[in-house]
Amino acid sequence: MHKGKHLLIDCRNVSRELCLNDKLVLSVMARAAERAGSTVVSQIRYKFGSDSPPGFAAVIMLDESHCSAHTYADLGLIAMDVFTCGNTEPRDVLRYIREELDLGDVTITEMSRFHLPARAEEAPERDAALAAC
Repeated sequence: MHKGKHLLIDCRNVSRELCLNDKLVLSVMARAAERAGSTVVSQIRYKFGSDSPPGFAAVIMLDESHCSAHTYADLGLIAMDVFTCGNTEPRDVLRYIREELDLGDVTITEMSRFHLPARAEEAPERDAALAAC
């Protein structure tokens, strides 16, 4: 048993144009999360390039956790995270993102978070604290 699924998504061979379009990626991530059943609570993006290589970081905070993207435009790379708990399936969020964006060659690593004992009486305090997620 676990609390939450976390996708670590490595995207290679992504167009430079997409790696610089923070506004588009942010809006697509938010739309995809909502389509998958999540509740978006906040959005932020930051463009790099004045003192660092060009790219951006974008984060969608969800009631169910988060989606994020960090790009390396000169290399055509996007490091993306989709972490959800509750009933939202992170692979659905990613599928909706991929319907709108060409993420190039994608590698996905899925991790379960907060592995819990099979029986609640083994760790009732921890189970109670994690029940909110």
